[in-house]
Amino acid sequence: MAAAFRVTQDETVTIPVIIDCDPGTDDAVALLLAFASPELAVLAVTVAGGNTGLHQTLPNALALATLANAAIPVHAGADRPLLGRFTSEPRVHGPDGLGGVVLPPGGPAAPGVAADAIRTILRSHSEPVTLIGIGPATNLALALATEPALAARVAQIVLMSGAWGEGNVTPAAEFNAWSDPEALAILLQAERPVVFATLDLTAQALVTPGRIAAWRGLGDGRCLRAACDIQASVPPSARLGGRGAPLHDPCAVAWLIRPDLFTARACSVRMDLGPGPGRGRTVIDRWDRTGDPHNAMVLETLDADGFFALLGERLAQLP
Repeated sequence: MAAAFRVTQDETVTIPVIIDCDPGTDDAVALLLAFASPELAVLAVTVAGGNTGLHQTLPNALALATLANAAIPVHAGADRPLLGRFTSEPRVHGPDGLGGVVLPPGGPAAPGVAADAIRTILRSHSEPVTLIGIGPATNLALALATEPALAARVAQIVLMSGAWGEGNVTPAAEFNAWSDPEALAILLQAERPVVFATLDLTAQALVTPGRIAAWRGLGDGRCLRAACDIQASVPPSARLGGRGAPLHDPCAVAWLIRPDLFTARACSVRMDLGPGPGRGRTVIDRWDRTGDPHNAMVLETLDADGFFALLGERLAQLP
């Protein structure tokens, strides 16, 4: 399984990616990191509801692209999961998704809905494309479920989703996985390499006042300032003892840029789709207890100092 994953640290190789997101305070930093990283060719940004409604996540994504001078199409996508509806998380992200930090407005959204845009890119791009999912997986699942043959044009799917331990929205489930577990199940059944940055991994990426202060010392660019202000708005996690706020989504982007900062394990992963208290749980078999085939790579450890140094370096390069 591991041999199928595309990992590069060769600066001569650029990875074409589509970023599917729901900005979101941590999505904001993930997008800025991607825009600042020459290792990635961002072909499009697609947006769903999730951390807050689509009426907020879409203008947030557009504003972040404009802030970074990133001439990248941003497409509106799903305003609800495959079943039910999204439930926002204003306690972490604020009602506007960016912790009350006001950015200059962005440009208009690109025409077409997200799933159509994803399919068009997969059909037309000259090489397989990596899908980065840092929100509910609805847009990605809609694209692949409606034209399954396009999975052959996907290099890999890199997700901030799931947990092998406890959840953060229910005792069992992580927020992105819980928001649309059916969509995540579709991705796991697409027979493409899937990489998970789980809550257990992102708990190692704690934003603290000291780390924000270190970022502020790197310069006064508008993107760096915005990233610092947005992260300063996020309350410390009671789940993690109040020591800081986990910076979830940039972990998925950083893995593509600096895989040496991580360790990983091939695992079997399946979704709990039941109606009970386990709904949305990613059942991750790290120790091969079931004997099921490996269908995902799960990131396990993070060099946090290296991760935050990478973020600071790249954010400081933006305008």
